[in-house]
Amino acid sequence: MNNPIINRRGFLRATGISIALPWLESTTEAHSTEKTKRMLLISNNLGVLPRYFFPTHAGKEYSPSLYLEQLQDHRDDFTVFTGLSHPYVEGGHSTENCFLTSAKHPTGSRFRNTISLDQYAAEALGRQTRFATLNLGVNLNTALRSLSWTRDGVLLPALDSPAALFTQMFTQGSAKQQQQVVEKLKRRESILDAISETTTSLKKRVSKFDRKRLEQYFTSIRELEKRLGASGQWAVTPKPVTKTPPPTDITDRSRFIEKLDLMLTMARLALETDSTRIVTLMIDAFETGVFHYDNENKSLANYHNLSHHGQRKDHLRQLEITDLRQMQLLSKHIESMKARQIGEESLLEQTMILFGSNMGNANTHTNTNLPILLAGGGFEHGQHIVFDREKNTPLSNLFVSMLQNMQIETSKFGSSTGALNGLHC
Repeated sequence: MNNPIINRRGFLRATGISIALPWLESTTEAHSTEKTKRMLLISNNLGVLPRYFFPTHAGKEYSPSLYLEQLQDHRDDFTVFTGLSHPYVEGGHSTENCFLTSAKHPTGSRFRNTISLDQYAAEALGRQTRFATLNLGVNLNTALRSLSWTRDGVLLPALDSPAALFTQMFTQGSAKQQQQVVEKLKRRESILDAISETTTSLKKRVSKFDRKRLEQYFTSIRELEKRLGASGQWAVTPKPVTKTPPPTDITDRSRFIEKLDLMLTMARLALETDSTRIVTLMIDAFETGVFHYDNENKSLANYHNLSHHGQRKDHLRQLEITDLRQMQLLSKHIESMKARQIGEESLLEQTMILFGSNMGNANTHTNTNLPILLAGGGFEHGQHIVFDREKNTPLSNLFVSMLQNMQIETSKFGSSTGALNGLHC
């Protein structure tokens, strides 16, 4: 017997049932039966010192660098890459918003960003969790920077408060508050209906170019309608329970290492409670002033000026310690995810952790040979994959492999030329 796809909004209108209707097998938002996969995407927009990041020798017998030595307890759980970057994504710090999009020429007068990896994956997977994605930041200038961008190239602001995130994930509102949320969503849906009816008549009276723009606009409205419907369902769904105590925000921006540790903990908590399956985390080193790079020791300059070290030994030493602390945090949270079992797998086996940067070398403002490391996700790890250091392989090829790992059928993303050679599940 055939099981036709039912339009969820039409079904709701026909039956008069509230938008808290549970997902049905025949609705367009039905859950996938594929094996669960997750992503945690991390970027420091000033990168790391390349001399201490990249290992020597290729393959499984590589000799770890100073930074990778911090991860050697998990050597078989990650792969490090040499020779990856985004083609034609140049311009030093202006590339920071393109790390997950690969949009070309960010300094151009007509530049417009494109959809980011996390949002592309969320669109393809549909709404399966309370949050389709979580976009997080540390010391982030939320008006200027984000790893997450919509299909229309619009910045999605990041959340930089672990306390607020904890409330969103675990604090259950009263029945009255839940109903208020549902009613608010219904009003927004009515507004969308009115906008759609008004603009539909315009399509017959505008140019071909404007019709294309209107179609893009309608596509955005349809996506928003889907999100509103999903939000209504989650508004009345009980939130998960955690034994983790609510965090206290660290307001001292100079304690950015501690802030990063806390936000990584929240990201892990979001993934293990299935509050979301996709998390982005941008470390805004550019906006970080003089900071505690080692306990009570403060840096000689703000992070940006420190990164322009000019080979000064004191600057290099402070950057080295700062990078080492970040790699130690990465090792700590890899360990935590390995220890957390979900069914027959660890959280790490289910979760791809991408760590990298848009800067290959902040001192010289280069955007090639990016520091890229991928852990977890069920890949065959424990190797150093080397591509041409002069003519880099598109980083988006790795993104295609990650999308395919999430059971998303695609062979193209951004500037990719296919999936990444040498990386296998």
